Amino acid sequence: MSQLKIDVYTKFACPFCVRAKRLLSAKGAEFNEYDITMGGPKREEMLQRAPNAMTVPQIFIGDVHVGGSDDLAELEETGKLDSMLAG
Repeated sequence: MSQLKIDVYTKFACPFCVRAKRLLSAKGAEFNEYDITMGGPKREEMLQRAPNAMTVPQIFIGDVHVGGSDDLAELEETGKLDSMLAG
């Protein structure tokens, strides 16, 4: 069984990015972090995946665009994050 792919687009010194990564790590989730501080192809990739996303972090669990740090925290508070991470 393959592990669910989690992508997190971040920027340097972003406290919301740190918060989101900390929550995912606390859940034991492995994730790919893409630093888009200087723009580049990963920023373009993020915008293709979430066209209206202008802030970071932008979090994707599998094919689902979760949104940002507050959205991830809300999933945790409502008890939905664990089932998403389980696939």
